[in-house]
Amino acid sequence: MICPYIINISVLLGGILSWGIMWPLIETKKGDWFPDNVPSSSMHGLQAYKVFIAVAIILGDGLYNFCKVLSRTLSGLFVQLRGTTTSISRTSFTLEEDPHASPLSPKQSYDDQRRTRFFLKDQIPTWFAVGGYIIIAATSTAILPNMFHQLRWYYILVIYICAPVLAFCNAYGAGLTDWSLASTYGKLAIFTIGAWAGSEHGGMLAGLAACGVMMNIVSTASDLTQDFKTGYLTLSSPKSMFVSQVIGTAMGCVVSPCVFWLFYKAFDDLGLPNSEYPAPFATVYRSMAKLGVEGVSSLPRECLVLCYAFFSVAILVNIVKDSLKSKWGRFIPLPMAMAIPFFLGPYFAIDMCVGSLILFIWERVDAAKAEAFGTAVASGLICGDGIWSLPSSVLAIAGVNPPVCMKFLSAATNSKVDHFLSRSS
Repeated sequence: MICPYIINISVLLGGILSWGIMWPLIETKKGDWFPDNVPSSSMHGLQAYKVFIAVAIILGDGLYNFCKVLSRTLSGLFVQLRGTTTSISRTSFTLEEDPHASPLSPKQSYDDQRRTRFFLKDQIPTWFAVGGYIIIAATSTAILPNMFHQLRWYYILVIYICAPVLAFCNAYGAGLTDWSLASTYGKLAIFTIGAWAGSEHGGMLAGLAACGVMMNIVSTASDLTQDFKTGYLTLSSPKSMFVSQVIGTAMGCVVSPCVFWLFYKAFDDLGLPNSEYPAPFATVYRSMAKLGVEGVSSLPRECLVLCYAFFSVAILVNIVKDSLKSKWGRFIPLPMAMAIPFFLGPYFAIDMCVGSLILFIWERVDAAKAEAFGTAVASGLICGDGIWSLPSSVLAIAGVNPPVCMKFLSAATNSKVDHFLSRSS
């Protein structure tokens, strides 16, 4: 109900394309394209197609949007340095009227002047920011190699040297497009550090650990910038916003491991495919690290060709979507959303489309109330489902099983179950 209609439709189309068409067709190639005696979760069987084709779509969409955001970022910086007026700079305001400014520049309202003056009077000192970054970089360089022995100290040092530029690009790009590409920068760290370390020196684990370091640095930059924007709009002190972020981060360092431990103890199959909490992105990122370290020779037959094809299709779809006018471009599906059910499964696409259908009917019946309360209803559903996971974990730890379980199976799997039950009886 919160996601735009095109997101939910894209997820549904991705589920139909993958699980309705592609995987059944590739399954018929068992024994030809890949061995017929490997388990379903093996990366030498059908699972490899599911994961790597999804990775190819994600990388294609991420690369296109990375170049798009980077070009807008550089264009915006160039415009600001030249002092010219463009569609981007029209949204920028100065504290006081500049006598050298273009006559086309909008004059700042009293509210904006007050917000800007209040925001700038309480700045965070540069020495504090630079000194804090150096301290954190030194601490990470000293501690992380002891936690992940494959991650050498000079890998972390290189990451912290390159991260400020990437973090600035991500923060500025997120401000222009409202799109954080932290995961794309993390994938870049996976391939770079993984290939640097090599398979004989634990390159997979080194790449994954480096991805975590890079993503935390880059995503924090865009998140903190959004917090500062919120502080600007609400006349809040930048220092108070920064302190709140630090407090929240410190709480997360304690709360997140505890929550993970609770789930880890409650569910024996946590993170495994086809479990209640399959952690699909863990498989995706592990496959990326494997690809970066071992190369493409370990993939089954025609898998790389399909990856190339879907990588190109993802870029082509984005080009077509951006080249068309918004009247028609808004109907083009999003490759990133289509890639999610490729490895996660199509089951949640129905849930999301049902939410879109409810909101669509609600808007036709009473548009005003749907606009006013749609987000609140969706937030209530999210909170209710999220809060239930806690008592569910407690009941699982206590060994309490639900009295009734419901599951939807494919026709082929259902016939196998019926055949097994008939033989058992």
